[in-house]
Amino acid sequence: MKDQSEIKFTIGLDENQVPEKIDWEATGSKDGAKKPCTALLVSVWDGDDKSTLKIDLWTKDMPVDEMKIFFHQALLSMADTFEKATGEKAITGDLRDYCHHFADKMKILKSQ
Repeated sequence: MKDQSEIKFTIGLDENQVPEKIDWEATGSKDGAKKPCTALLVSVWDGDDKSTLKIDLWTKDMPVDEMKIFFHQALLSMADTFEKATGEKAITGDLRDYCHHFADKMKILKSQ
């Protein structure tokens, strides 16, 4: 292995083990400093088991309206990643159409 990078999440929990604070940092970032965030979604592919492992965390003060926007942007990002990884333009177009529907139903579309 020529080079290595590390991404680290630090989760501050309350007395009921509910996330109160989430910080993340990555080697190779511009300033190397910890950055706060209020939610994270991490998916990891286990090639041996052929299954997805995931970590979904958000702080207890994450506003619902921001969670809706976060999910919308995450879904759009997944469409972009899937198209880049597979070249499947038709199905990613369908996924983006669904993302528009999701945003409409969640009332998070910006006025044009």
